[in-house]
Amino acid sequence: MTKYRYGEMTWPEVKVAADEGRLAVVPIATIEDHGRHLPVDTDLLLCTAVTEEAVSRARDRAVVIPAINHGYSPHHLDFPGALTIGAQTLIAYGLDVCKSLAHHGFRRILIVNGHGSNTPFVDIIARLTTVETQSLCAAVNYWAAPGVREVANGLRGSQPRGGMNHAGEFETSLYLALRPQCVDMSLAVPEYGHRPSKNYWTDLIDGDGPLVMMEPWSVLSESGVMGDPTTASAEKGRALFDAAANGLVELIDEMRARAIEPRRDHH
Repeated sequence: MTKYRYGEMTWPEVKVAADEGRLAVVPIATIEDHGRHLPVDTDLLLCTAVTEEAVSRARDRAVVIPAINHGYSPHHLDFPGALTIGAQTLIAYGLDVCKSLAHHGFRRILIVNGHGSNTPFVDIIARLTTVETQSLCAAVNYWAAPGVREVANGLRGSQPRGGMNHAGEFETSLYLALRPQCVDMSLAVPEYGHRPSKNYWTDLIDGDGPLVMMEPWSVLSESGVMGDPTTASAEKGRALFDAAANGLVELIDEMRARAIEPRRDHH
């Protein structure tokens, strides 16, 4: 069987993978509170599990890099559990990882993010990697992979614009599918935030409202939940997991097919 986990490869095998044009896939998430019913590793577990599954389905054309475990979560520090990395530190760390991969010959890199507040930083990491190396780098939130929205909206039991947000129906369903023994549904409560408004709301599937900001999480939620986990199920989680993995495979194949054109200086 073709190895697809970068960490399990020897250095000659890494060289072969790069020479074969396989895509390097970098998961990144964080550790933080997810209500009373989910563990603090929710973002990390879901992101790495989906990414590993996707790369296992495309093992002849991609490798999965050991995850960047910690992300940007200072707004969660009022709840015990969050391990947060500073914005500049996170950008520098992620860029160093991607530039290392580029140095070893990986010409295409995909960063798969599992934590909403990492989003602007992984975008910057991808942009800097592309302009500072000879490699093409892109970023995606795994819940935004092709096909996930259609499956999620077909299963949705919670209200739009908020029900599939932090520790809500989406994440709880995935965790139930992966490690049900770690989820205590007796403690799951629906909470849509203290102050959603016409233009300020968030949902992993429906996206965010036009007003983008992030107040301290303790201002927005009593339990740490933002959504409705009571509508979650392992059956939904398995369908969402499969859709996300298939969507990432589609992105892997699209990036591998994209030509890397030389820059042209028009001065």
